[in-house]
Amino acid sequence: MVEWRPLRAAVRPVPEPVPTPFVWVAAFIGALLTVGVLSAANGLTDPLHALLVLCVLAALLGVCARFAAAPGTAAVCWLFLNGFAVPPQGELAWQGYPDAGRLAFLMVAALLGTVIARLVNARGAYRRITTGGDRDARS
Repeated sequence: MVEWRPLRAAVRPVPEPVPTPFVWVAAFIGALLTVGVLSAANGLTDPLHALLVLCVLAALLGVCARFAAAPGTAAVCWLFLNGFAVPPQGELAWQGYPDAGRLAFLMVAALLGTVIARLVNARGAYRRITTGGDRDARS
């Protein structure tokens, strides 16, 4: 027999994502610090290094964000990448396919972080909701 319980009664099975504006502010500050540190460490000689580090930042921010925050997170990271890491440095310019590819990489990284977090949270919620005997019987 199935016993129905309200999920919101005691403990929320899945953590609430961080509000989108907070994620965008964190992306702004994180991208600014990332580009600044890379510039100080002379790591901006190749824009690929900055792109990879900003993709990691976007994925980490995606872990605690909603899906709706991914485009803004990618755009903020791309603005810092395009403005300070890709020649000509200090000015924003759309270069066509290279910039579209960079923006796509950042978007995929942010979405990948969010998807991974949702899967981990769903698995944890399933384990918290089901009892030990039911889970072992299905395996």
